[in-house]
Amino acid sequence: MTDQRGPHLDDSLGFLLNGYAWLPALARRDGRSTVRTRVMGQPALTLRGPDAVRFFYDERHVRRHGAIPEPVQGTLFGHRAVHTLDGADHRHRKAMFLSLLTDPRGVADLVDHVGAAWNEAFATSGDGRRVVLFDEASRVITKGVCGWAGIPVDDAEIAPVARDLTALVDGFATVGPRHWRARRARGRREDWLAGLVEQVRAHVVTAPAGSVLEAVAGHHDRDGEPLDPKLAAVELLNIIRPTVAVSWFVAFTAHALHRWPEHRDRLRTGDAAYAVAFAHEVRRFYPFAPFVGGRAVTDLTWQGQHVPAGSLVLLDIYGQNHDPALWPDPYRFDPQRFVGRAPDPYELIPQGGADRSTGHRCPGEDVTVALLAAFAGWLARLDYTVPEQDLAISLRRIPALPRSRFVLADVRRPDRPAEFEPVRQATPDAAS
Repeated sequence: MTDQRGPHLDDSLGFLLNGYAWLPALARRDGRSTVRTRVMGQPALTLRGPDAVRFFYDERHVRRHGAIPEPVQGTLFGHRAVHTLDGADHRHRKAMFLSLLTDPRGVADLVDHVGAAWNEAFATSGDGRRVVLFDEASRVITKGVCGWAGIPVDDAEIAPVARDLTALVDGFATVGPRHWRARRARGRREDWLAGLVEQVRAHVVTAPAGSVLEAVAGHHDRDGEPLDPKLAAVELLNIIRPTVAVSWFVAFTAHALHRWPEHRDRLRTGDAAYAVAFAHEVRRFYPFAPFVGGRAVTDLTWQGQHVPAGSLVLLDIYGQNHDPALWPDPYRFDPQRFVGRAPDPYELIPQGGADRSTGHRCPGEDVTVALLAAFAGWLARLDYTVPEQDLAISLRRIPALPRSRFVLADVRRPDRPAEFEPVRQATPDAAS
């Protein structure tokens, strides 16, 4: 039966005030997982659940083109990025990302590069140092991913590049200073990488064979034309920027180890399966993406709700990852949920849902899981104390982060280097 209730008031302010809790609160208010609202002056239908994921990622129902607001394109994704495409154009360009980000050997090589940067960061400093983990992780991952991708970055440039890459993520969901920092960072980094692409194409710079830089600089879209340098820069950023965004999950990993230290011993042993399960539970438990949006392709009906063509459809990611119908006692941190069980791509959706090869699920999910599993082991084996600090995580701030960015004190150089050999195995199959 079609819902005949009248139009709702615009609830954009509700989103700004409540952040991750916005859509779950609407669902609780109405006593259903499918809720009508208005946001940014437009009617929207919010939904969650495995069947909703199937509905949302079916291109006959929902499209991305025209759905991503300009402020998000101007900060997080970049204009004309793969995230804005649909159909054959999307699948063709996304195939490039999948080839670079899902090969187990390539994923393992990336983890090795990041591990080497982690070792260097601690080997060059004395014992007893104080570390702001989020900032350290962003620099370590920036150095690792740029080296892996074939993007030349001098050591002196690592810190400013890391600041800009984290700014792109930190400023996409705000209208304040963080947003304008993100726009300025995008302009700088697109100019930098566009110039690098032009140098590669002019044979002034040689891209390493098989590297990300070589692949993106040489990519041709379905029309047979190479990406223009600016768009190539956008897509290079869409490989290195999400990798550096793992810094948020690294801070959450330390937060989890601090709150539930009983997990340390098993992670210290190098139990690869448990480290991967721990990584999945960090991704489920902690807030990262609040929701993802698209537009109805045609007039639709979903669970008795009329969905007019062109209207917004919002998939509640945070709400689904904390839905008691899917996750018993959802606010209990429990890696055991994923021991011996590959996550269902329609249930666990921190980086989008459904089939990553045909839909908009993040192609870098294997990278995220492998890096998080490695960092969990590295942190579990690292000797440090946690000083008094503000570890609160506000659900109003998007993206969320411990207020202190997680400070480590009395850090001792690790007894053995950061190695995690088992990540060379493929991680379970998992939004772009």
